[in-house]
Amino acid sequence: MDILYFFISNPDIFLIVIAIFSLFIGSFLNVVIYRLPRMMEQSWSEECRVYLGLKPHHEIEKLNLYLPFSHCTECKKVIRPWHNIPILSYLWLQGKCAYCKASISLRYPLVEALTCLVSVYVAWKFGMTWQTMAALLFTWSIICLVFIDLDYHLLPDQLTLLLLWLGLFFSLFGIFADSHDSIIGAIAGYLIFAITQLLFEWATGKTGMGQGDYKFLAALGAYFGWQMLPLIILLSSISGVIFAFSHMLIKRQFKSVPLPFGPYLAIAGWITMLWGDEIMNYYLKFITITPIS
Repeated sequence: MDILYFFISNPDIFLIVIAIFSLFIGSFLNVVIYRLPRMMEQSWSEECRVYLGLKPHHEIEKLNLYLPFSHCTECKKVIRPWHNIPILSYLWLQGKCAYCKASISLRYPLVEALTCLVSVYVAWKFGMTWQTMAALLFTWSIICLVFIDLDYHLLPDQLTLLLLWLGLFFSLFGIFADSHDSIIGAIAGYLIFAITQLLFEWATGKTGMGQGDYKFLAALGAYFGWQMLPLIILLSSISGVIFAFSHMLIKRQFKSVPLPFGPYLAIAGWITMLWGDEIMNYYLKFITITPIS
């Protein structure tokens, strides 16, 4: 209680603590973004080999989120703790491995910086409340989803279903939505995209979106309630159209190119979390017709 009172009385220190903590969270998110898809590929490969009656691959390095320890992908040497300080180590090492001098992707410090910036803003927005904890967990999860979907066109169940269950759990305490709205939001979110995909496939014979998108929208519905689903779909569609049009102009590619929809859902969900109520209230005031006296 003394710590809580201290942070409430000193909000600037609270934000500093969040900034430092979120930098290290960002470092962990890099591990999730890099390893989770590879862990899934290994799992699928082993399942296929078992199904086909083949022997498992014993020579393949088994991955999880904590083992093997972080190491250079080129020389395979373990990264020392002082070489793994978020952002600072990258700057100190000038973006190169301390041992073999292989280049380190700029994405790593960018993810750490992004995680820090958005986490601090979330903490500033909601203050010392349970909403901050729920919003931070949501924010960190969607950062992973965005980058994995950009790389692999994949929204892992490990993350989308985690968000779904977190949304339902937080609804018990009315963090962003009550349980009634959360449950309906989860069901409606899944069905909206599932039915849309069925109709699209029936009309065109093509697949428009994957089931990961269904589960992601269901998770957003669980987190924020069914009332926010129209806003989320509208915002994600607008951002998707803007990005797709910009991509065509920059790349000079005017033919159909499959683009992941997860990042746009993530952006829409994050905007809804922060400003959804204000946007909806403004919209309702805008469409309200004042009777002429």
